[in-house]
Amino acid sequence: MFYAIMGTDRDDSLEARLAARPKHLERIKALQEEGRLLMAGPHPAIDSEDPGPAGFTGSLIVAEFDSLEEAKAWAEQDPYTLTSVFASVSVRPYKKVLP
Repeated sequence: MFYAIMGTDRDDSLEARLAARPKHLERIKALQEEGRLLMAGPHPAIDSEDPGPAGFTGSLIVAEFDSLEEAKAWAEQDPYTLTSVFASVSVRPYKKVLP
């Protein structure tokens, strides 16, 4: 089943986010290589593809896991979680309907 992992950034997270980004992307690319990634990306803090110093307010990852517990465990080990880029993380089942 798919699960939506939604992280909300803490205030002033941009510097920590940029530092943790390579390891964060490695884990997401591994999901992609395993054929388990539906989509992933950040939420810009402003209405722009490149928000610059405004940074981001969070991220969304939708990926396939065997269980909610496995998805939560994966999210807990994400570099953005471990380095406190995320102030909070929620993990919920996700049912893809369209397209």
